[in-house]
Amino acid sequence: MPLSNEKKKELISKFGKDENDTGSVEAQIAMLTQRIRDLTEHVKTHKKDSHSRRGLVMLVAKRRKLIKYLRKTNQQSYVNLLKELSIRGNI
Repeated sequence: MPLSNEKKKELISKFGKDENDTGSVEAQIAMLTQRIRDLTEHVKTHKKDSHSRRGLVMLVAKRRKLIKYLRKTNQQSYVNLLKELSIRGNI
């Protein structure tokens, strides 16, 4: 379930350093978060789709690693990103 080009451009322009910045950690976390939310809805309706569930678990693990990296390198950006994406509740 890939993101549409319009949604991807919107996320990159909002969280990236410029409109072509797909490699920044913030933009990657934002795109992964959107994919995770979409796939979560899919898995809720299709409970026996274990292949998509495995993909969801892998995406969550990748996002967790990127968030951990961002927390170590840029604490202020980490806090702002988590608040804006509402990933974790008590930050």
